[in-house]
Amino acid sequence: MKRIRIAVAGNPNVGKSTLINAIAGTSLHIGNWPGVTVEKKTATFNYNDLIIDLTDLPGTYSLSPYSLEEKIARDFLIKEKPDLIIHVIDATNLERNLYLTLQLLELGIPTILALNMWDEVEKRGDKILLELLEKALGVKVVPTVATKKKGVKELLHTIKEYAENLDIKKPKELFYGAEIEKAIRKILDYLKNSTSKEILEKYPTRWLGLKLLEEDFYILKETGLIEKKEFLKKIEEVKKNFLKEYSEDIEKYLADIRYGLAHGITKQVLIRVPRAGADLTEKIDKIVLNQFFGLPIFILMMWFVFKITFDFSTPYCEWLDNFFSGPLTQLTIFILKKFHSPQWLISLITQGIIGGVGAVVTFTPLVGVTLFLLTFLEGSGYMARAAFIMDKIMHLVGLHGKSFIPLVLGFGCNVPSIYATRILENETDRKVTAIITPCISCSARLPVYLVFIGAFFSLHSATVLLSIYLLSVFMACVFGIVLRKIFYKGEPPVFIMELPPYRLPTFRDLMFHTWIKLKHFLIKAGTFILAMSIIIWFLLNFPQGAKLEETYMGKISKIISPVFKPLGFGNWQTASALITGIIAKELIVDTMAQIYLSESKNLDKEKISLSESFKDSIISLFNAIKISITNVIAHFGITFIESEKPDSSLINTLQKNFNPLVAYAFMVFVLLYWPCFVTGIAMKVEFGSWKPYLISACGSFTLAWLSAFLIYQIGKFLGLG
Repeated sequence: MKRIRIAVAGNPNVGKSTLINAIAGTSLHIGNWPGVTVEKKTATFNYNDLIIDLTDLPGTYSLSPYSLEEKIARDFLIKEKPDLIIHVIDATNLERNLYLTLQLLELGIPTILALNMWDEVEKRGDKILLELLEKALGVKVVPTVATKKKGVKELLHTIKEYAENLDIKKPKELFYGAEIEKAIRKILDYLKNSTSKEILEKYPTRWLGLKLLEEDFYILKETGLIEKKEFLKKIEEVKKNFLKEYSEDIEKYLADIRYGLAHGITKQVLIRVPRAGADLTEKIDKIVLNQFFGLPIFILMMWFVFKITFDFSTPYCEWLDNFFSGPLTQLTIFILKKFHSPQWLISLITQGIIGGVGAVVTFTPLVGVTLFLLTFLEGSGYMARAAFIMDKIMHLVGLHGKSFIPLVLGFGCNVPSIYATRILENETDRKVTAIITPCISCSARLPVYLVFIGAFFSLHSATVLLSIYLLSVFMACVFGIVLRKIFYKGEPPVFIMELPPYRLPTFRDLMFHTWIKLKHFLIKAGTFILAMSIIIWFLLNFPQGAKLEETYMGKISKIISPVFKPLGFGNWQTASALITGIIAKELIVDTMAQIYLSESKNLDKEKISLSESFKDSIISLFNAIKISITNVIAHFGITFIESEKPDSSLINTLQKNFNPLVAYAFMVFVLLYWPCFVTGIAMKVEFGSWKPYLISACGSFTLAWLSAFLIYQIGKFLGLG
């Protein structure tokens, strides 16, 4: 059976991913390109006895390696040598897209143009003369509408035709002017007669000539020609002869030639229908990008995303949490006891394994809804506008405008916020944004604030809570500036972004993209969390039969507790709570309750029968559905994930062990210290390394310790302790 390897190229926002989904369907696999965190999509499937290997290249505007995405795309095309390129083009922006087409044709690889969004061209009444375009470029052109799967059969049929005659389907070699063609021939002749002529076998000949003429640093380095002084002198001679005729830089001159050709071809093949007045996109942008209304509209839009994400998903998160800790745990205990399993095994499975899996699954609604809404905003074209609006503000912290969106989501949960950094194209921006995100106070920390505010600041609760949230924003900015000065030096990239037309993404595509990303999170995060949960279970339960103070966790807590003494809370009980808080911040209050109170909060649950527990779970699921819909439609408040309200005995106990100054220092420490492990897993999944998490953890711990130290020591000096 014949096999063909295809690279799918295109500019950003041309519907490339949607077209690949339409072609490959469930065969699509998502991973990362080797050594980097840029997403890689591949698919292998059978079409009429032809095995097709598809590789989706990162969206780029050119093949000049100025960005990571451009370098990945170019390296794949040059080194992997695919049999065929499918260049997906936004048919409504033909001229701009043809610039990349011309660079792809220089490689000499058979190419098919997929004119996507063809329905919009027809809707406008414009015409593209397909036969003339095919003749001008020497390629096959197929109109497509990826969102409706139109043109997919024709595209697959064309691929089949190409697979049978790859040798005679080479693209046309376009004429770049007599002087350029002469210069290319001279350079290639020098290369043929040199000791480095084997290089000609590794690279496309014409493309290599153009890159050497441009003195492309990466190619000179890869080929080793950068060390060949004689050859470099020859290139300089060719360039000098060229500059006698033209005073322009060769790279700029070649870019002008490509743009000129793209313009000329477009003028030949595109027949536009004259339109009176501004189109819909221009009309919306007059409001959305208005200097007065733009920012309020963006804040309102983010508020809606925030509200829908947490109001809609919170009831399901709580239901999943209760299901795992309730009926599922009870059923497991019942089955294990039937088989006379030892108590340690029951504890391991229920608390370690089910608890670990539950920790991941509980986050699924939050992550899923976040990814769905962000995919919608990106697909609609608004995300590019949001980045444009926020860019000036975020540059003060050394970040890209788009970075604001993940940071806002961090107020609900840091985990989906880490995944939201995917909207950032620049690798450094993604990492810095992800690293500072844990400084933003997520909803899981709210129960800690509520307990301590209720115990010590009940008369000034709103003011104290507001101060914590304002401090979180300030510290995130400080951390971002420090990171830019030490770990990620350099100026933020110049903000250049295409503002695509507004479009309505299809529900099917939104669900498909969301599921692919969500599945990636569940598989990767679930594995790490399960392992970590078992380790924590071991620390809390061994030596067997020991009091909590004498377990390994208790002993570790006693060792590290002196670190917190200058902050005012240097006891092992608080240290234990902070350690478990690294797994999930919600556990801080629960751990304190278990240590400080003699009775467990879960005793009542054991009295409920298994059948009643499942019955209650089913009823609560319907209630969760009802509440989630009501939350979104009926009111405008944000619903957060909260632990059960602590009883007065816990508050009374805290009042005996803390004072207002220590309580505030502790809240600030909880705000900033060590990101939860699920957030760390999200960073590991996204960036393929633990380094960003470790930088975030060490940096945030340092900020937390210094902040709490200053608050406690200055307060103590002023007699507030």
